[in-house]
Amino acid sequence: MKTINLPIAEVILDSLNDGLYVCDMERRILYWSKSAERITGWTAEEVVGHFCRENILSHEDKDGRQLCGEEFCPMYRSMVTNTASTCPVIVFGLTKHRGRIPMAVSVSPIHDKEGRVIGGVESFSDFSETYLDLECAKRIQTLSLECDLPQDCRVSLNSFYLPHDMIGGDYYAFRQLNADCYGFLLADVMGHGVSAALHTMHLSALWRRYSQNLLSPPEFAKLVNWELCKIVKGESFATAVCGIIDANRKAVRFVSAGGPPLVLIGRDGNTHHFTTTGYPFGMLSDIDYEEREFSCVNGDNLLMFTDGAIEILNADGHMLKSEGLIDLLKSLDYPRSQIEISRLQKALLCFSNGIRLDDDLTILEVRFAD
Repeated sequence: MKTINLPIAEVILDSLNDGLYVCDMERRILYWSKSAERITGWTAEEVVGHFCRENILSHEDKDGRQLCGEEFCPMYRSMVTNTASTCPVIVFGLTKHRGRIPMAVSVSPIHDKEGRVIGGVESFSDFSETYLDLECAKRIQTLSLECDLPQDCRVSLNSFYLPHDMIGGDYYAFRQLNADCYGFLLADVMGHGVSAALHTMHLSALWRRYSQNLLSPPEFAKLVNWELCKIVKGESFATAVCGIIDANRKAVRFVSAGGPPLVLIGRDGNTHHFTTTGYPFGMLSDIDYEEREFSCVNGDNLLMFTDGAIEILNADGHMLKSEGLIDLLKSLDYPRSQIEISRLQKALLCFSNGIRLDDDLTILEVRFAD
């Protein structure tokens, strides 16, 4: 097995504010900086020679999931995909005395002279202060996602949401409009993080103001687009799909504002893709939207999703696309089994060539009773 010879003076590494450590391909720790000791309480003598998963940092994500396996470990993903992180990952690391603390983690592979990956390096900083603000923002944003619906034996409406960070740029909502009709909106604001999350809060306000207009999806889309154009002034935009589900007629009427297609998985197993043309919300103020309608039957399942579920590249540069997403879901026994977002995330990561998914991921599901 190749060994890693650290090419820079340890005194420089020990002077960094961020903690830093180096692992070989088996994730055995070879170097542990003084700042890593200061942040975590673990000394180099206690950790060097041990695997990072051996009750040292034992990373967990924001949802409490252990990251020390393979698919979800940032260090492992960096080495096997030969890619460096482009932005920090928020994880919770175990310290020696203070329990877990939020950390902003960046990872990168280490290469030998022939360019082969022989290990990885991770830097991390204490993210506690900023995390408290983001946690508060997350609670507020979560309250804005509206899916509190009555039970209806004819149709069930479900949502699955996986933000890229603590807060995200996807917005979704369902609302009962009358005895038979349910309105929906699924929007993906450009970018992710704080600025995109703020735009989702504006979308939430527009949803509350105009959702009853969804009885005419083109009218609703025109109003939301006009309102967003007043705020973003062409500097940002949101792709979206919106419309109504008629549980009595088993029909869907919808408008697309540049969003991915709606996918209907029939009870016969056949898959149908539905879309219309339309500018994303916030780009041009005075435009009209085209409505499309299609029918369903008992046992059909309708899926709507944001770009984060399909614009995923593998090592060969091939994009997953909506057909690939449906194939992955079927490999997970969908639609016979319910969607499990953690299993889907794992399958998407296995397909991808990234350390983690690059965007927020939201899926809305409509199941017509069998």
